[in-house]
Amino acid sequence: MAQEFDIVIIGGGPGGLAAGLYAARARRHTVLLEKGVIGGQISLTDIVENYPGIESINGFDLAQAMLKHAENYGLEAHYVEVAGLERAGQKWVVRTNQDDYIGKAVILTAGADYNRLGVPGEERLTGRGVSYCATCDAAFFKDQEVAVVGGGDSALDEGMFTSRYASKVYVVHRRDQLRASRVLQERAFANPKMEFTWNTVVTEVLGENEVAGARLRNTITGEESTLEVKAVFIFIGQHPNTDFLKGLVSTDEGGHVLVNDWMETELPGLFAAGDVRQNSARQVVSSAGDGATAAIAADHYISNTFRE
Repeated sequence: MAQEFDIVIIGGGPGGLAAGLYAARARRHTVLLEKGVIGGQISLTDIVENYPGIESINGFDLAQAMLKHAENYGLEAHYVEVAGLERAGQKWVVRTNQDDYIGKAVILTAGADYNRLGVPGEERLTGRGVSYCATCDAAFFKDQEVAVVGGGDSALDEGMFTSRYASKVYVVHRRDQLRASRVLQERAFANPKMEFTWNTVVTEVLGENEVAGARLRNTITGEESTLEVKAVFIFIGQHPNTDFLKGLVSTDEGGHVLVNDWMETELPGLFAAGDVRQNSARQVVSSAGDGATAAIAADHYISNTFRE
């Protein structure tokens, strides 16, 4: 049996939680659908220090505080996995692994997942030295040696940012040349703190309660070695969680949803915010801002479309 709401939010990260707060405060009957843990990627972050007004907080605790705040105004959170989305007249039907949800508007905040190496120690030490966001975590490794895995624009951008804090940044790349833009390559090669390890892959992240190093293998010779570092920053791409859309809306080549300044897609009543949209800054604060914008736009859309 389908449940009906004014606004259905898909995804429980910062964008979805902020959207839920603003939608609920606008007195819209709102539900947030999350398949996993509230908070998304920030729930894996040990310490968040760049959210305005909060000097330091555990990522999971921040997400729970955001959820409680929204629930105080009437937001409902349901833990289900979204399987599909389709238009039904002027409304939207969200298919899940349990019930269907009908909404006058839908806000997509399903976020994105960083591509993983898939090696031993990676998942266990995520948030304890394994990171997918230098902007978030580089400051924790001041005057220490770290590794950056990848060879694209993100790897070099984040590697150069990390070099502001770290004493040495080892860039580990599986090929003998980078994929990053020429300008970024020139800047990275000129950075005295950055050292490049070519034709090499990480086969294991070492450490018990925190990262102590990385085990490496040369892809040409097969030779194995150990790199003693205190952090492993992994930038081998990410993928937005948009598979369930199945070509419903326009996306870029990476699958990120195209929106305007009000987070509107080209389809009426469908909005996208945070890491799922094109050109996201991929920060907690920017995703929260996107979510607030989307909720305000959705509220106006409902008022104008349904003439309440």
